[in-house]
Amino acid sequence: MKIHSFNVQPNLPENIKFLEELANDMWFTWNWQAILLFVQVDSKLWTAAKRNPKWFLGCVPQKRFEELSKDETFVNNLNQVKEAYYNYKNNPQTWYQQHRRENGNLLAAYFSMEYGIGEGLPIYSGGLGMLAGDHMKSASDLGMPIIGVGLFYKQGYVQQVLNREGWQNEEYPDNDWAHMPVTRVTDANGNEITVDIPLGAETVKACIWRVPVGRTSLYLLDTNLQENTPAQRAITEKLYGGDRENRIRQEVVLGIGGVKALQAMGIKPTVFHINEGHSAFLLFQRIIDIMNEKHLSFAEAREIVWASSVFTTHTPVIAGNEHFDPALVRKYMQSYADQMHISWDEFLALGKETPESATYCMTVVALRLSAFCNGVAKLHGLVSREMWQNLWPGLPVSEVPITSITNGIHSSSWISHELNELYRKYLFNNDQRGEIDPSDTEAWAKMDNIPNEELWNVHSVRKNKLIDLVQNRLKRQLTRQGFDLMTVKKNSKVLRPDVLTIGFARRFATYKRATLLFKDLNRLDKIVNNPTRPVQFVFAGKAHPADTAGKEFIKLIVGLTQNDPRFKGKIVFVEDYNMNTARYMVQGVDVWLNNPMRPMEASGTSGMKAALNGALALSVLDGWWDEVGPCDFGWSIGGPENYKSAEERDAVESESLYSIIEQEIAPAYYAKDENGLSATWLNLMKESVKHIAPVFNTNRMVKEYYERFYIPANNYGMILQEEGKAQAVAQWRSRIAENWYRVSVTDATPQPEKAILMGDKVNFKARVQLGNLAPEDIQVELYLGQRGTLGGIVKEDAIDMNCTGKDGEAYTYEVSMSPLNSGRQDYAMRILPANKDIPNVLTPLFIRWEE
Repeated sequence: MKIHSFNVQPNLPENIKFLEELANDMWFTWNWQAILLFVQVDSKLWTAAKRNPKWFLGCVPQKRFEELSKDETFVNNLNQVKEAYYNYKNNPQTWYQQHRRENGNLLAAYFSMEYGIGEGLPIYSGGLGMLAGDHMKSASDLGMPIIGVGLFYKQGYVQQVLNREGWQNEEYPDNDWAHMPVTRVTDANGNEITVDIPLGAETVKACIWRVPVGRTSLYLLDTNLQENTPAQRAITEKLYGGDRENRIRQEVVLGIGGVKALQAMGIKPTVFHINEGHSAFLLFQRIIDIMNEKHLSFAEAREIVWASSVFTTHTPVIAGNEHFDPALVRKYMQSYADQMHISWDEFLALGKETPESATYCMTVVALRLSAFCNGVAKLHGLVSREMWQNLWPGLPVSEVPITSITNGIHSSSWISHELNELYRKYLFNNDQRGEIDPSDTEAWAKMDNIPNEELWNVHSVRKNKLIDLVQNRLKRQLTRQGFDLMTVKKNSKVLRPDVLTIGFARRFATYKRATLLFKDLNRLDKIVNNPTRPVQFVFAGKAHPADTAGKEFIKLIVGLTQNDPRFKGKIVFVEDYNMNTARYMVQGVDVWLNNPMRPMEASGTSGMKAALNGALALSVLDGWWDEVGPCDFGWSIGGPENYKSAEERDAVESESLYSIIEQEIAPAYYAKDENGLSATWLNLMKESVKHIAPVFNTNRMVKEYYERFYIPANNYGMILQEEGKAQAVAQWRSRIAENWYRVSVTDATPQPEKAILMGDKVNFKARVQLGNLAPEDIQVELYLGQRGTLGGIVKEDAIDMNCTGKDGEAYTYEVSMSPLNSGRQDYAMRILPANKDIPNVLTPLFIRWEE
């Protein structure tokens, strides 16, 4: 049977026609007044539509639209939202317009495998997608010239379905793209734009969809086209779906196809931002395009691409970094190596951590071909430098060029609308509609202005809404599992609004230790069922479909909540964790629990979302919390200690967890007066928001990317595209490589026999052999500090030495300075290349220490 389709659009009256425009821009997802319009149309249908306004409007009866067009209150509300939307879109004084300072016209293209922008656009899995979505939203709020590039999945990420035993099963419902806020991209003549992407011996065709995100856009590639074979159409079927071969095909489509799509649309980014290694193949397509456009060699084009590329790594777990079998890589990438005129061995070396590595790693590719690299928290930056130091042999770990920009959250997307109104009233000058900057430290410092009673009332409202959500979810789950009506009714009466509530929700990877709380069930029983200070827990999260150990964690927790009378109704597991569930949880719990194995949590943004809503943190010193705790407004589980085994770690930290809840958290929460308010608790809430909200948000984060990465990447990219610049740098690198074996530093002085007095100047001097290099090709540094426990010098500073002449075939370098500290001083001397036209001289690394 052949089935044909056509679309019927809702016929909205003219005075409410703006609803259609609103439904097609993801701006609505972080503007409560806009969301409220859809709720006012039909609240039950809005929930059933999973907050997808385009699908929602297509299901509303025409009669209802006619009624609304005559409803003066609704029309007035709509007009207010319409005015706010157009003011937002047309504001000429965005943060970026007021602060821009790069050369030329910056445009950053942000590539990510997933984006969590709204529930109605289910192209996300977890934290990586949430971060990418929040990055795009803050780019819009700031007016930053950033566009997103991703994939357009036929099916949303796995939906979690629990059976009666608590075992996770998965479903993959098809996305109804005809009723989602996306449109096909067309050319000036109205023809749909497609791109051809070579995939080994075949070519796949992809079309492009555009998702408006306020002031910016997200572009998604889709291979589900009739022109493609069934296997090719399946490339963009599922996020992280299929086997290793389908994964590499997805990454070729995202990276290489994404660059081709931008070209086809006439979009010319000056900076490319790779969000995790999945899209790193884009670097090769960029090199090929520049080679062809500017008639450059691989080495010359590589300079331009390297200088204008940004790479953000998100995982300190080795297995979380994308690795492929070299034979599989060759199947799909040999033609690209040929186009770059490099041998297969040279291509393969770009993705191998060491020459002996058995796999081709996308993280390694991105690190080697991006001048600007970062982890997503200070601790994660340190861990990343240690993880990847093999790429820079001979360089001290502290100088490995992987820095950090700590993640944040898009505050407007995650704050409850009730609390948002309270913050605007007391912190942001009663501005109930205009744009506010969540990184405004002075505004958040006014938290003490909020009356305790008002803050607690708002929190209580959100807590009740969380409990309602959990109970309704549980009713649906038990009904689906076939329980009778009485059982459903009895077992769905869970949680109490007057009880201290602790939340835990995240991906159920084993290193996140969702079961740490259940280490000692007798101890947990005493905490949960304390007669005067009871505690209840809400859990949620999905395991990866292939993660059996993670599924066992879920089964264990669900089993305890269902079968152990000590915990029934007091510890609950919420099925099918998603953006909506996350929002209710971070807005409704009293405490947010996070207990991964340090330092395996790269950042952990869920705790930031909870903190913004007044929940207090109970966390291991990992990810972002390592930058906050220990502190006076939250609790830290354990410290930075190293343990002999995982068993020892779990024993020590579970004991710490129980003790903190019993001895500190519960007493502070239940220190209530006759009005039911705990001044102690409310002060903690205010201090927490005051310190966390202005720092851990994506407005601050995106500004930091702009200042530290986007501006220099844009500027260096422009410099290297000037006539002859890339060629000159490539020639300089070749000269360095050819001569480096002849470079050395010798005869370092002083080597004093007696102590030097504080305040005395010391003249450091060295003889340097340069071979055929000139002094302007290199820099000689005095590396000053104290000998560390591992034998090297813990650097205090690297001081440039000055070339003062020539002594035979050697050059002399000197610098005079007074030591800043008394006691033993250690120093070494080293030589690095020098070139003012590139972002840094550490990649690829040439370094020579005094021998």
